[in-house]
Amino acid sequence: MNLRIYNMEIQYASKNDLISVIENEAKMKVDGFVEEAMSTAEEIHSRVKREDGKSPFLETHIWPVTIDVIKHYLSSNKLLTTLQIVSSILHDVMEDDEKILDMYAAKSYGFDAYFVHRFGDYVYNVATTLKVKPLSLFEGKTEQECQEERFRQYCNTLSKSAYDVRVIKLADRLNNMKFISKVPYHEKVKRYIREAEDFYIAFTLAPPRMDDFYTKIRQVYDELRNLSEKKDEIVLESTN
Repeated sequence: MNLRIYNMEIQYASKNDLISVIENEAKMKVDGFVEEAMSTAEEIHSRVKREDGKSPFLETHIWPVTIDVIKHYLSSNKLLTTLQIVSSILHDVMEDDEKILDMYAAKSYGFDAYFVHRFGDYVYNVATTLKVKPLSLFEGKTEQECQEERFRQYCNTLSKSAYDVRVIKLADRLNNMKFISKVPYHEKVKRYIREAEDFYIAFTLAPPRMDDFYTKIRQVYDELRNLSEKKDEIVLESTN
């Protein structure tokens, strides 16, 4: 299976690419559980675009992240089941508030109850653990202080999380960092640099170590640093 390159630089994978990895590399059957997860991801994330305003979220994030998670388990000789695959496919489902509100309205018993009924407590707990909570829930005198407190609490949660959650989060962050490196003037560049320095690089080295993610995250971190420095140089030159 060959992952295609979208716009010459951005990692792109179709649903069929993911199915091929599951069947041919993981040697697993794409059963109804996985199919249901794919269908839900398509329902929630369809027509969502990335930070460049044109790249499709499913093909440049959801499917590639799931493939990266699968490959990590295979290369690490860790037990891989459909629970990890489905959790990866649905890792961002709780983030799309507008779509979830629509589904709440469509399901009288609520989206959370629907999600648990459809995919079980394990997958639901992974999705809710990875969900970034609304800023209004955190105390601080300024918005910046609220953001910092939210990040500290999120990092604390990840540090105590199970192996599956850690792997999915690192695959998610690696994908986001890679993508934003192709949108060098986006405001997220500096945040991803800071958060890598403050947490994510060290997180890959905390037991159990994940050297594959360390190497890749460190590489894209260096790329983001170089991009940020070049941008600052251009701004400085333009002001002189």
